[in-house]
Amino acid sequence: MEENANNVAKPVVEKSFFDGKLLQLIGWTLLGSLLTSITFGICFPFALCFIEEWRTKHTVINGKRLCFNGNGAQLIGKWILWMFLSIITIGIYAFWIPIKIEKWKVEHTNFVD
Repeated sequence: MEENANNVAKPVVEKSFFDGKLLQLIGWTLLGSLLTSITFGICFPFALCFIEEWRTKHTVINGKRLCFNGNGAQLIGKWILWMFLSIITIGIYAFWIPIKIEKWKVEHTNFVD
Protein backbone atom coordinates (compact mmCIF):
# COMPACT_ATOMS: atom_id res chain seq x y z
CA MET A 1 0.00 0.00 0.00
CA GLU A 2 1.16 3.50 -0.77
CA GLU A 3 0.43 6.59 1.30
CA ASN A 4 -0.60 9.85 -0.33
CA ALA A 5 -0.13 13.43 1.01
CA ASN A 6 -2.88 12.96 3.63
CA ASN A 7 -1.24 9.76 4.99
CA VAL A 8 -4.18 7.71 3.68
CA ALA A 9 -3.18 4.28 2.41
CA LYS A 10 -4.29 3.43 -1.09
CA PRO A 11 -3.90 0.02 -2.71
CA VAL A 12 -1.26 -0.53 -5.37
CA VAL A 13 -3.04 -1.58 -8.54
CA GLU A 14 -1.15 -3.98 -10.78
CA LYS A 15 -1.68 -4.20 -14.50
CA SER A 16 -4.43 -6.41 -15.98
CA PHE A 17 -4.17 -7.73 -19.52
CA PHE A 18 -4.95 -10.54 -21.93
CA ASP A 19 -2.07 -11.96 -23.99
CA GLY A 20 -3.86 -14.52 -26.19
CA LYS A 21 -3.68 -14.34 -29.97
CA LEU A 22 -6.52 -14.24 -32.48
CA LEU A 23 -5.33 -17.26 -34.47
CA GLN A 24 -5.16 -19.31 -31.27
CA LEU A 25 -8.74 -18.36 -30.41
CA ILE A 26 -9.92 -19.22 -33.92
CA GLY A 27 -8.13 -22.57 -33.80
CA TRP A 28 -9.47 -23.58 -30.38
CA THR A 29 -12.98 -22.43 -31.30
CA LEU A 30 -12.96 -24.36 -34.57
CA LEU A 31 -11.65 -27.48 -32.83
CA GLY A 32 -14.30 -27.16 -30.11
CA SER A 33 -17.05 -26.61 -32.66
CA LEU A 34 -15.92 -29.62 -34.68
CA LEU A 35 -15.79 -31.84 -31.58
CA THR A 36 -19.24 -30.67 -30.50
CA SER A 37 -20.72 -31.16 -33.98
CA ILE A 38 -19.29 -34.63 -34.53
CA THR A 39 -20.67 -35.85 -31.18
CA PHE A 40 -24.03 -34.08 -31.57
CA GLY A 41 -23.34 -31.90 -28.53
CA ILE A 42 -22.36 -34.65 -26.09
CA CYS A 43 -18.69 -33.55 -25.94
CA PHE A 44 -19.53 -29.86 -25.56
CA PRO A 45 -18.27 -29.88 -21.93
CA PHE A 46 -14.82 -31.02 -23.09
CA ALA A 47 -14.69 -28.35 -25.81
CA LEU A 48 -15.83 -25.70 -23.34
CA CYS A 49 -13.11 -26.73 -20.89
CA PHE A 50 -10.18 -26.56 -23.28
CA ILE A 51 -11.32 -23.18 -24.62
CA GLU A 52 -11.82 -21.88 -21.07
CA GLU A 53 -8.42 -23.22 -20.04
CA TRP A 54 -6.82 -21.34 -22.95
CA ARG A 55 -8.70 -18.12 -22.08
CA THR A 56 -7.75 -18.14 -18.39
CA LYS A 57 -4.14 -19.13 -19.12
CA HIS A 58 -3.78 -15.91 -21.12
CA THR A 59 -5.57 -13.62 -18.63
CA VAL A 60 -3.81 -11.56 -15.94
CA ILE A 61 -5.88 -9.65 -13.35
CA ASN A 62 -4.07 -7.17 -11.07
CA GLY A 63 -0.75 -8.81 -11.90
CA LYS A 64 -1.98 -12.35 -11.11
CA ARG A 65 -2.45 -14.94 -13.83
CA LEU A 66 -5.66 -16.97 -13.85
CA CYS A 67 -5.91 -20.73 -14.21
CA PHE A 68 -8.84 -23.03 -14.89
CA ASN A 69 -8.99 -26.35 -13.04
CA GLY A 70 -12.24 -27.74 -14.42
CA ASN A 71 -12.48 -30.62 -16.87
CA GLY A 72 -15.11 -32.10 -19.13
CA ALA A 73 -15.59 -35.18 -16.95
CA GLN A 74 -16.74 -32.92 -14.08
CA LEU A 75 -19.26 -31.14 -16.30
CA ILE A 76 -20.63 -33.89 -18.55
CA GLY A 77 -23.07 -35.29 -15.97
CA LYS A 78 -24.54 -31.85 -15.39
CA TRP A 79 -24.62 -31.19 -19.14
CA ILE A 80 -26.61 -34.38 -19.82
CA LEU A 81 -29.01 -33.53 -16.98
CA TRP A 82 -29.50 -30.00 -18.34
CA MET A 83 -30.18 -31.35 -21.84
CA PHE A 84 -32.68 -33.86 -20.43
CA LEU A 85 -34.45 -31.09 -18.47
CA SER A 86 -34.54 -28.95 -21.60
CA ILE A 87 -36.13 -31.75 -23.58
CA ILE A 88 -38.83 -32.55 -21.01
CA THR A 89 -39.67 -28.85 -20.51
CA ILE A 90 -39.86 -28.32 -24.28
CA GLY A 91 -36.83 -26.03 -24.24
CA ILE A 92 -37.81 -23.80 -21.35
CA TYR A 93 -34.98 -25.00 -19.10
CA ALA A 94 -32.47 -24.09 -21.83
CA PHE A 95 -32.77 -20.42 -20.79
CA TRP A 96 -31.03 -21.29 -17.50
CA ILE A 97 -28.16 -23.29 -19.02
CA PRO A 98 -25.88 -20.31 -19.92
CA ILE A 99 -25.95 -19.01 -16.34
CA LYS A 100 -25.36 -22.53 -14.97
CA ILE A 101 -22.31 -22.87 -17.25
CA GLU A 102 -20.99 -19.43 -16.25
CA LYS A 103 -21.35 -20.28 -12.55
CA TRP A 104 -19.50 -23.57 -13.10
CA LYS A 105 -16.68 -21.83 -15.00
CA VAL A 106 -16.23 -19.22 -12.24
CA GLU A 107 -16.19 -21.94 -9.54
CA HIS A 108 -13.27 -23.58 -11.37
CA THR A 109 -11.26 -20.41 -12.07
CA ASN A 110 -8.50 -19.41 -9.65
CA PHE A 111 -5.30 -17.42 -9.50
CA VAL A 112 -2.08 -19.32 -10.23
CA ASP A 113 -0.47 -18.36 -6.89
